[in-house]
Amino acid sequence: MSLQTILKEAGEHMQKAIEALKADLIKLRTGRAHPSLLEHIKVACYGGEMPLAQLANIHASDAKTLAITPWDKALVEAIEKAIMTSDLGLNPTTAGGVIRVSLPPLTEERRHDIIRLVKEMGEKTRVNIRNVRRDANHHLKNLEKEKQLSEDEEHRSENDIQKLTDKIIKEVDVMVEKKEQELLEIG
Repeated sequence: MSLQTILKEAGEHMQKAIEALKADLIKLRTGRAHPSLLEHIKVACYGGEMPLAQLANIHASDAKTLAITPWDKALVEAIEKAIMTSDLGLNPTTAGGVIRVSLPPLTEERRHDIIRLVKEMGEKTRVNIRNVRRDANHHLKNLEKEKQLSEDEEHRSENDIQKLTDKIIKEVDVMVEKKEQELLEIG
């Protein structure tokens, strides 16, 4: 494995950890209606299960309400059932083929539970990033042992990996802080 490959793969793996955190944070309810809140819900239809986002148009009609317009009107009941049985605790209402989901305000206790979860997600992501750094440094040490890399090059590369690690962890911290602020906003 070459030096460039090690650095490139470390960067890619760290970026994947950031993307996974983003995807997880989007799914968390913050009190504001956002289509991504429902996109991952699986709907039983056509002899299997499909994500809601593939069966309907989801948009926020206002800050507290999501509107779901199924492309196949025969799926309205299945979509309603999937939303009701999801772990989100939401009760949809239907009017003329459009399903509306009103988001009740989050209780203070629920906000703190979600903030705790956000912090845990952030810490898991930081650990993943540090593991990528450790693996990359291990590969660098192997290259140095095999005399494919000088000691100076190894130290320089370790510093580069550390700088990348610090930059990515700072991104994680910003994402977690932003999500906490969203959760603490009242209304």
